[in-house]
Amino acid sequence: MANYEKVYDMIDLALWMQEAGDGVSLDDIRQRFNVSRRTAERMRDALLLYFPQMEEYDTGERTKRWRIPQRNLNSLLAFAPEELAVFKTAIDLLKQNGIKEKAEVLGKVELKLRNLIKPEQKNRIEVDAEEMMLSEGVICRPGPRISVDADIIRNIRHAILSCHQIKMVYTKKNGKTSTYTLVPYGLLYGQRNHYLIAKHSDGYDGGKPRNFSITGIQSVEILPETFNTDNFSLKDYAEESFGAWHEEPFDVEWLFDKEAATEAKNFIFHPKQELIQNPDGTLTVKFRAGGRVEMDWHLYTWGEHVKVIKPENWEEMRQV
Repeated sequence: MANYEKVYDMIDLALWMQEAGDGVSLDDIRQRFNVSRRTAERMRDALLLYFPQMEEYDTGERTKRWRIPQRNLNSLLAFAPEELAVFKTAIDLLKQNGIKEKAEVLGKVELKLRNLIKPEQKNRIEVDAEEMMLSEGVICRPGPRISVDADIIRNIRHAILSCHQIKMVYTKKNGKTSTYTLVPYGLLYGQRNHYLIAKHSDGYDGGKPRNFSITGIQSVEILPETFNTDNFSLKDYAEESFGAWHEEPFDVEWLFDKEAATEAKNFIFHPKQELIQNPDGTLTVKFRAGGRVEMDWHLYTWGEHVKVIKPENWEEMRQV
């Protein structure tokens, strides 16, 4: 098995050298494959035998770097930005759920696909894919699946990438239907629901981003008016919330009893959570976020095995 792994490492290195525009150094190889410098040199020399077109890339620095030019195979395939972006989304989802091994495998597949992009299309596609990744996130939440209109999502994505405002027909939970002109910032996906993050273009609600349930969107029209993102970060916005429901963040502290501590330790309740294993076998979880409704839904699944320490007025908050 070890010999096969070495072959896989050599293939990965070759693909990496072809994909890396600024080349790969011996230190890069050593760190990525967890090998000694001498082994890194042997790996480079072995590739040079099979890829004599390998070239030393001059970065103007003392550190030497090598790369393999793009091959003719690139001209046979073409990829769309969303095809690359979905890999990043899937990888992030696997990591958030603690499935790191499969995330690494999927990362290798993504690297291979990037190597097949035509050089003349590479920059444009990767820029669009990067923009799409910044405007979409994944929420790891238990719950029922919902159906999503593909045409609506497609129009929203196009509007986000092209920085165009949208006209949206939206039905609220009370059944009232309204038409809004919005600046679309991004999409957040969850199992309980999916949301469009956008703000009213006329400054309504103080010009603050808000969540629109995807299930309430009846139609989306892309308008000729454009917008700028105002340095909005979907990642920062999402991290202010527990799940997708957005509100003013507050300090959260939960105490899991000994019976539930082992299971709770494997959960990612929030990207910036702090886990404290207490001497008595209990587990303390701390983070800062809004979203008391979704917190209440999740706490219900733990029953009497969890106690809310902060906020101290939790019972009052959950009834509001």
